[in-house]
Amino acid sequence: MEYELTVWTVSLLVISGVCAGFINTLAGGGSMLTLPVLMLMGMPADIANGTNRLAVVLQSLTGVHGFKKHGYLETADVIPVMKPMLAGAFLGALVVSYMPPDILKPVLLITMIVMSVVMMFSATAVFPSDDEKPKALADVRFGGVGIFLCGLYGGAIQGGVGFVLILFFSGALRYGILQANAWKMVCTLGFGFLSLVIFIIREQVVWIPGAILSVGTIVGVLLSLKFAMKVNQEVLKRFVLVVIVIVCGVTIFVN
Repeated sequence: MEYELTVWTVSLLVISGVCAGFINTLAGGGSMLTLPVLMLMGMPADIANGTNRLAVVLQSLTGVHGFKKHGYLETADVIPVMKPMLAGAFLGALVVSYMPPDILKPVLLITMIVMSVVMMFSATAVFPSDDEKPKALADVRFGGVGIFLCGLYGGAIQGGVGFVLILFFSGALRYGILQANAWKMVCTLGFGFLSLVIFIIREQVVWIPGAILSVGTIVGVLLSLKFAMKVNQEVLKRFVLVVIVIVCGVTIFVN
């Protein structure tokens, strides 16, 4: 499947990629910017959704490496978290890959708007206090179900899943903002890769636009990591709230 690449479309892909990579690393909602750009190029919603996953995987890989390098990611609990999450992601990606594009497009847009509004009005209650200690997944009632549902949503839609994961890791497991974002990147890498494989098999990935978008997102992640290491967590919490408001506005008025 071919799509015309012009100076305008390449610029849009790079700029939206940088913005998405930056905000996805510390907040979420970057796919709410990149998905409309891909659809603006003429891609059906299913192709845009699949192509976007290439950028998601590469930016997540970059983010995981950065957070681990700076000591914000402990890997001991990765397997217990990834098992139910990947099960949900597989189911979500498989179902949505067979969904007709004329149904998927409104589902994508409506879901992104709803997630933006929910996070905008609930995020202030998410973050733990400085003296709270993180909980293990097994210590949280229905924790396995919660992370399964996060994977289900991420495998199917992707847009706004960063908000969902911050809600889970900060709100339920009581991780600080940087640790929650580190775990978020681990999760998006896991279900992003799984979903990408399914979309590749279903021939729903356009490689050149996806690669251009990926370059932009990697640059955005690297810039975001530098920013995160220089500011305190209170600033990052405010950053998340500002991003939620902006993404909500973009989702409603652009789409």
